[in-house]
Amino acid sequence: QVQLVESGGGLVQAGGSLRLSCAASRRTFSSRSMGWFRQAPGKEREFVAAITSSGGSTLYADSVKGRFTISRDNVKTTVYLQMNSLKPEDTAVYYCAISSRDGLDSSRFWYDYWGQGTQVTVSS
Repeated sequence: QVQLVESGGGLVQAGGSLRLSCAASRRTFSSRSMGWFRQAPGKEREFVAAITSSGGSTLYADSVKGRFTISRDNVKTTVYLQMNSLKPEDTAVYYCAISSRDGLDSSRFWYDYWGQGTQVTVSS
């Protein structure tokens, strides 16, 4: 079992920035890929970004490419999502997830454990 705890969400004006963090409970973190997803009210959960176990490769949804950056610190067993140039349409609950495998995948079914989510609200 892996526990994931997100933090860093909040209210920000359009054009602003936030950095989300997700701390994992196990050291096997360093051998697994991680992802960020988001879910807005009334919508399906959608992929945002993913990163391989080493941090050497990343994948982004087209809607956030160039604005968001995913990174990880395997010593701290933490993954981050730096969000810049935020837009009102970025408003959602953001979830981190961890896979039992390494690699990049945008499907939520690739991931085995999920955090509880953190709310991000972008005002216009």
